[in-house]
This record gives sequence, C-alpha cells and structure tokens, in this order.
Amino acid sequence: MPKTIAQRQLRNENVIDAVTAGETFVVTRDGEPVAELRPLGAGRRTFISRDEVAALARAQVRIDPHQFRADLDRVVGQGL
Repeated sequence: MPKTIAQRQLRNENVIDAVTAGETFVVTRDGEPVAELRPLGAGRRTFISRDEVAALARAQVRIDPHQFRADLDRVVGQGL
C-alpha cells in the first residue's frame, strides 16, 4: 500500500531514500492525489488486492471513467 505525502515533502531526502529502498508514495497537492512516486522498474501491476481497493475508496480517489473503460477494453478480450 503506497504512503501518502504532501507535495512540499518531496524535498525531504528521506523520501528519495525510501523510494530507492522500494517504497511507493502517492503525492498530494491540497489533499488531492496528483502523482505516484515509485522506484523505476516497479512497473504497473495488473492486480490490486481487495484491501487496496477498499483503501482507495476510503481515500475517495477519483477515477476517470473514460480512461478506466479504455484500460478495460485494452486488457480484456472483446471477442467473448
């Protein structure tokens, strides 16, 4: 589960050290998620656990429905 940090905390050396050690952070501006900071090579996952989905729901993360649909269409075979 990624940690959340404010944009102003990005200057903190410990954040980069933590990313180098494998941690992932969601960067916020005025409390709104704006970016993800993760180690290079970590890649996008194709599976998100139920606990992570619940945490995202509690955090009220906004999902673009058009991008979500495009992502689903790209991943799921349409020949069913």
